This record gives sequence, structure tokens and C-alpha cells, in this order.
Amino acid sequence: MKLQVTQGLLTAVALLFMADAAIAQTSTAQTLRVAFVDSRVIMDRAPGRREAEALFQRETAPFEAQVKAMSDSLNAMIAAYQKKEPALNQADKEKEQKTIRDKQAEYQERTQKLQQQAQARETELVQPILDQVRKVLDEIRAENGYAVVFDLSGATGAIVAYDKNLDITERVIARLKPVTLGTKTDTSKAPTGRPAPAGVRKPPAQ
Repeated sequence: MKLQVTQGLLTAVALLFMADAAIAQTSTAQTLRVAFVDSRVIMDRAPGRREAEALFQRETAPFEAQVKAMSDSLNAMIAAYQKKEPALNQADKEKEQKTIRDKQAEYQERTQKLQQQAQARETELVQPILDQVRKVLDEIRAENGYAVVFDLSGATGAIVAYDKNLDITERVIARLKPVTLGTKTDTSKAPTGRPAPAGVRKPPAQ
């Protein structure tokens, strides 16, 4: 399982450095100083990112097998029912169909909870890195009098050309230091971000 930095988190990084107060205070006689970063490059090379990803994989890998076992059990139950269905009377059919539906509902509820835990754990691991990136970017902005720092990796694609000398991505990366990874919120249940397996079929219709 690969640790992902969500678009929402990257967007938060970019928007944080829009210095509205500085823009408001800049008079028309002054030159508005701007800079650029590529947040994708920063997050990819940030100290601790690889460690966070490895830790996330270690914590979730054993539970991939758990989800697969649940999926295999459900599929086996459905296959067994389909094999003996012709010999069942209507009452037995309805009884077994309900058992399958209940099992499938239990599976879906369980996997949804595990996915939510995985997302929470991912945020815990990535947050310290994001916090440091924000801090370093704001420090560089203030030191150099930049009114705005734009993110070149923004989804809007509004920036089509710029002066490469204004790209401060490498300066930001150079200041980043190793971080303490986020603590685990729930040690009793390890998360998994695995989606519901494609092999799980719908329960038979009544």
C-alpha cells in the first residue's frame, strides 16, 4: 500500500502562503515580489516522506490478508449457495440468501471502518512534514519580502510561464529537516486502505 498525499493537503500547502496582508500593504509605487514552488517535488523529497511511507506500508500490509480472507469467505459462501440452490425449497433459499446479505453487510461495514482508520493514520504521518514545509515556506517568504508564493503544481494550470530564478523549491527542500512521525491513534485495530475486492459479488436476488 502506498502512502498518498491528497490533493486537499497539497492545496492547503499552496494556499497558506498567499500573503493577503502583505499584498494589501504593498503600494502601487512598489514592486510586488513573488516566488514559485513545486509542492509535488517538495513533498516527494521532504525528509521523512520515505520513512512515513514505509511505516504506513508495514502497519497496513498484514491486514491486506485479513480483507482478502473476508472476501474469499464471502465468495465461497455465495458459490456454495449457487451450487445447491436448485435443490432448495423456497424457505431454505430465503434463509440462506439472508445469511449471505448479512455477511456482505458485515464485510462492507468492516472494510469501511478500516479505510477510515487508514486515512486518519495517513494524515498523522504526513502532517508533521506538511507543518514543516509550511513553516519553512513562510520563513523564506518573510525573509525575502515575497508577497505571494505560488504553487506550480496547482490544479488550475493558470501559470503557463515564469522566471526560473523565482523558483524557490530547492531552497525550501534544503531547509527541511527530519521530522518525528505522527503517533498512531488506534493501536487495537490496524487500518487498511484496500478497497472492497472486485471478486465480491452481489447476493442472490430473492
